Parts: sequence; structure tokens; C-alpha cells
Amino acid sequence: MSDWEGLRRLALALPDTSEAVSRGSAHWRVHGKGFVWERPLRKVDLAELGLSEQQGPIMGARVEDEATKRALVEEDPEVFFTIRHFDGWSAILARLDRISDRRLAELVQEAWLAMAPPKLAADWLAEHPD
Repeated sequence: MSDWEGLRRLALALPDTSEAVSRGSAHWRVHGKGFVWERPLRKVDLAELGLSEQQGPIMGARVEDEATKRALVEEDPEVFFTIRHFDGWSAILARLDRISDRRLAELVQEAWLAMAPPKLAADWLAEHPD
């Protein structure tokens, strides 16, 4: 299963990516736009989910659209979920310690492609046709 160091390695391997800390949490950006980030659950999130405390590391990731977000939650609710805070926003939450390394790599790349400038994304895709 995955961890923050694996996420960091995947994110920083993509072009024009930087890492920053915001509100004490790591964020990775492409051309200044966030695409994956550490997302600790807040008290209101825990209450909404019926939890007394966060159980494991949670990451956020941009997705292409709301349909993609819904599909991920339906496909694997043990890994992917959302909260009201993200209603109407194309982002998903994932339990980092439950996602496979392969699926994390796909999620990070998809998030990066969703936020990268079109030319940069097209150039990267041309170099990585798989």
C-alpha cells in the first residue's frame, strides 16, 4: 500500500511540479495549480462520516469531473470517498494506506493531467503513450 513518500515521488516526477506546505499539509502543484494534497479530516468531516477520529492518512486529488468522482467512489468505496465540502468540485478523497501503488500512480497522473496547461499535458502524453 502507499504512503506520503510514494505520493511525493510520483508527483515530483511529473513536469513543472512543485511541492509546498499550506496550513501544515503538503500540496503538489503543476504550473501553480494544486493537483494532489494531504487532506486531514476536520471535525465537521469526521462528524459527517460518523467517525470519532481519522483512521489513516487521507489525500485529495483533482479529477476530470463530477462523473469521474462518483465513478471512483462507486468502484472502490474502501479507498475513495467524498464529503459535502467537495460537493460541486472535481476532487476526490482517498485513503492513502488502502490504495495500491499502481492505482496511486494512475490517480496522481490523472490529477496532474486535469490541472496541467494543455500544451504541457499534450507533450507529456505524447512521450508516455501508454
